[in-house]
Amino acid sequence: MTSPKRRKFRWLWMTLGLTGVALTSAAAGALLAVGLASTPLLQSQLSPEDAEIFGQGERISTGRNFNLPKLTRPVNILVLGIKVLTSDLDDPVYSSEDLGYHALVNSFEGLSDTMLLMRFDPEDQQLTVLSLPRDTRALVDGMGYTKLNEANRVGGPAEAAIATSELLGGIGIDRYVRLNVQGVEKLIDALGGVTVYVPQDMKYQDDSQHLYINLKQGEQHLNGEQAMQFLRFRYDAFGDIGRVQRQQSLMRAIQEQTLSPATIARLPQILSVIQSHVDTNLSVEELLALVGFASGVKRSEVQMLMLPGNFSQPSDYSLSYWLPHERQISEMMANYFKQRNSHATATEQDSLDHRFLRIAIQDSTDSSEAVDTVVDALSEGDYRNVRVERDWSEPLEETRIIAQKGDRMSATLLQRQLGFGEVRTDSTGILDSDITIQLGQDWQQSDL
Repeated sequence: MTSPKRRKFRWLWMTLGLTGVALTSAAAGALLAVGLASTPLLQSQLSPEDAEIFGQGERISTGRNFNLPKLTRPVNILVLGIKVLTSDLDDPVYSSEDLGYHALVNSFEGLSDTMLLMRFDPEDQQLTVLSLPRDTRALVDGMGYTKLNEANRVGGPAEAAIATSELLGGIGIDRYVRLNVQGVEKLIDALGGVTVYVPQDMKYQDDSQHLYINLKQGEQHLNGEQAMQFLRFRYDAFGDIGRVQRQQSLMRAIQEQTLSPATIARLPQILSVIQSHVDTNLSVEELLALVGFASGVKRSEVQMLMLPGNFSQPSDYSLSYWLPHERQISEMMANYFKQRNSHATATEQDSLDHRFLRIAIQDSTDSSEAVDTVVDALSEGDYRNVRVERDWSEPLEETRIIAQKGDRMSATLLQRQLGFGEVRTDSTGILDSDITIQLGQDWQQSDL
């Protein structure tokens, strides 16, 4: 008798074969939605109690009428990037002593190195990504208050979802995705690599892990292994928070460059990676619906946020934490995740007095005239809390007006005051600013 696991893999490879045929026929959607398309792509079995946490009874997609699957409602996905070393496992098969170093293991049973909550919203045609720093102080069952990245190690994706939900005011989490370091590398290779700007020379060597990072500053097209160097580097002034900012830069580049209708042609490679390196309770149909939705979202409708908080002081705790700001989290969840039980509303945030917004300017033009012109324009607009920060190393044609804390309305009003620039909602600006202006060459075409 064929084992369930073998039947599952046989079905997956059959799906890959059908996908290749479907891509050249008008019946692509029908073939992809056939058969066991609703079967979760699980690498580990969830208990009935754990499965209930993710609300699997509610459909999130449909694949009818010979079309590719469509997303049918807003959905929140918890994404966990897992890094497991041989030294993390009490298993003689993974002996670091035999290998001579701490090797990466294809496992999901460890600390979550990266944590994201993603909201795919077909009603508003928005994609929102909330980065959760791994050092966030949170309540984890069985451990009390500790770092949020412990939750997966203690109780798997269900406990990670519970801890995340409680941290964010009780938000519902519909599905989860766990992928390990090797999986991220192979997925980026399957997507054809990604072009990003490396903000500084990145050089680091750790022989104990065979980790070698060597990237030069400038625009680079990175393959999977190089992209992992970019993501794993955290040896700068902001440590893990700096790495979160680089994660957002890479995610935006992937969304803009590689998530397109052409991505469908790469589905066999992508699904092959998923079979080995991804654990998720998404089905193939749901996965296709999410990818299809993300590929159609405009850049201006991709919101990248970071959990509001600040660094702990060494005198306060025995460990180094990212301490969450409950009030700001409540505002963010109301505005971007439509969390009805949050105490704040969008109108509250809209009423912020622009005079006291913390505005940081980073120049990429190497022009003191450009900086002075912008400072004067903001002063005329009665913006009173403006400062010039370190230069932005990437030369920009178009100015970025970054809503660092998620206050997109205030960033849009500032953009109208200047008359140029692109408003972005992400966390790649100055950490303690409300709005960061990364000044580009377009200031010369303005009326300032």
